[in-house]
Amino acid sequence: MIINYKEVDIQREENTILYNVNFEVAESEFVYLTGVVGSGKSSLLKTIYGELDIMSGTAEVLGYDMRRIKRRHIPALRKQLGIVFQDFRLLTDRNVRRNLDFVLRSTGWKSRTERANRIREVLETVGLADKQEAMPYELSGGEQQRVCIARAILNHPRLILADEATGNQDAASGIHTTQILYDLARQGTAVIMATHNNALIERFPGRVYECRNHQFLCHGPGPVAPIEDTAEDTAEAAAPAPSPKRSTIQSANAPTPASPAEAPASSTDDIPVATIAQES
Repeated sequence: MIINYKEVDIQREENTILYNVNFEVAESEFVYLTGVVGSGKSSLLKTIYGELDIMSGTAEVLGYDMRRIKRRHIPALRKQLGIVFQDFRLLTDRNVRRNLDFVLRSTGWKSRTERANRIREVLETVGLADKQEAMPYELSGGEQQRVCIARAILNHPRLILADEATGNQDAASGIHTTQILYDLARQGTAVIMATHNNALIERFPGRVYECRNHQFLCHGPGPVAPIEDTAEDTAEAAAPAPSPKRSTIQSANAPTPASPAEAPASSTDDIPVATIAQES
């Protein structure tokens, strides 16, 4: 297992967003997170890349103990992750090639030739080999999202987190984006995709977890029943609800990975690669 959460409560400030999270993801697995807006999907993803602290339970990501990880080791963890956001977060003042080159330089790639080769490889993977010199505003929404996927896989991540990656796309572009992520999972990179699009879940089967009323439920492969956006579901915006009965739905038992030796501190900033801000 590359992710192993047991009885974790997800909190933001004083509010508990999700109770008793039991969550496992294996190598090469394609996993969905479902639930209405504000139900806790993004908060859960933030705990995986160390932006939101975990205060209870057992939580391991890629062998790191997320309850005890030191801040200086988070960049080393994040270099093993790729993050794809709904709003692209491309640098608008430079073309596609320079967007990707900026990430490579920021994460320690010294050779210009190696950077150029890697940029060509990832753009070929997402079907945009001819768009290196295009500016972001010259691309469609679907093409911009594919550039974001290319950016996410630059450093050969073991895990990709896609947070509503198809939310701003039409149906055809959403299918294309999901197909790329699905293919990456079949090639060995685990993918966690937050979505509320049941049509994608039907087309690309995977294990489905649902955030609902502060609980975290595992439904197995296949779409979940439609749910209404109620006040109880908007947990991140509301005051904490009384602790509900803990879910009886548990994921299968699996061996807990041993924590690796402490990784050397990275020279990159303590932020996800996909969210590197524009240079001043």
